[in-house]
Amino acid sequence: QEHAVESGGGLVQAGGSLRLSCVASGNAFSTYAMGWFRQAPGKEREFVARIDRSGAPTSYSSSVRGRFTISRDNAKNTVYLQMNSLKPEDTAVYYCGRGLVWSTRDTGYDYWGQGTEVTVSS
Repeated sequence: QEHAVESGGGLVQAGGSLRLSCVASGNAFSTYAMGWFRQAPGKEREFVARIDRSGAPTSYSSSVRGRFTISRDNAKNTVYLQMNSLKPEDTAVYYCGRGLVWSTRDTGYDYWGQGTEVTVSS
């Protein structure tokens, strides 16, 4: 069964950076948009960023725009999320999903992985 595996999370101080990776199985990776979402304790899963099949266009939530960058390497079946200038409010479990439609809603994605935890200390 096709799935995604996220990695790269950890503990970082405010102002620091992390780079998340998501490797998706299957041989149709380049035919799908990909998205990053996050879920903080006690909150709903929320959209972070998305990227279309060839690497463009991309879009971001207003809370991360200008600080995070999404990219992909179709040869490696991998999508990345470079996170700079991290804030304590970025603390969450981060998930990637395969886009069934071009959407900012998590119902438009499948093949969620287990997530990778990001903790930003103040």
